[in-house]
Amino acid sequence: MCDKCSENLHHPVAPSRRSMMLLATSALAAAAFGGAAFAKEKKAPPKPQNVLSPDAALKRLMEGNARYVSGVSRRHDFKHEREALVGGQNPYAAVLSCADSRIAPEYAFDSGRGDLFVCRVAGNFAGDETVASMEYTVAVLGTPLILVLGHDNCGAVDATIKSLKDDKPLPGHIPTLVSAIAPAVKTAAQQSGNALDNAIRQNVLDNVAKLKSATPILNAAVEQGKLKVVGGIYRLSTGSVDLIAQG
Repeated sequence: MCDKCSENLHHPVAPSRRSMMLLATSALAAAAFGGAAFAKEKKAPPKPQNVLSPDAALKRLMEGNARYVSGVSRRHDFKHEREALVGGQNPYAAVLSCADSRIAPEYAFDSGRGDLFVCRVAGNFAGDETVASMEYTVAVLGTPLILVLGHDNCGAVDATIKSLKDDKPLPGHIPTLVSAIAPAVKTAAQQSGNALDNAIRQNVLDNVAKLKSATPILNAAVEQGKLKVVGGIYRLSTGSVDLIAQG
């Protein structure tokens, strides 16, 4: 054995900080979601066409919206898609959408089963459970794109504006929504123009920023170029989605 080899055995080269971060992130996700979930991902994906780069995923998402707006949505073979997805899933995009009944991401982006990983809550904000869900789809399912989708005339944002203006708490658990949306409303209050439109836009921007910076999983995926987080506004009158934050 040469002197150099002998020296390396006693003094191994320290791993880089980047390598340590990747190992830590993988270990955390494995502990959170279970090793079996990661083992499944080594198999061929049930929908190979969903294995896309972040930019390609965004392009496909917006092409689907264009078809929806034009009234030429595709006919989806739900029967065979169900069969293919029994053993797993690999959605090409995740959507954080408002719970408003007029918003249906699967329709709006002309998507089939297993294409979109959707989280919905009034006001489309990223609470702890939503962040965890997005971590799951990125770390375990390999989803390359997250879209935060707001919409015009959002009742949750409008209620927050009125509650803060009147200094009147809303009943039940609704104040939890107000608390989550309030920062965007207060920021938008300093802007010129329509107060509701500005607050809806700001709320999307704030939650895009929150998801992009969420440690340790989502921010690492963004930094590595494996994930893009974008924002959009769904127009109720046309069904079109206007991107307002594209990474």
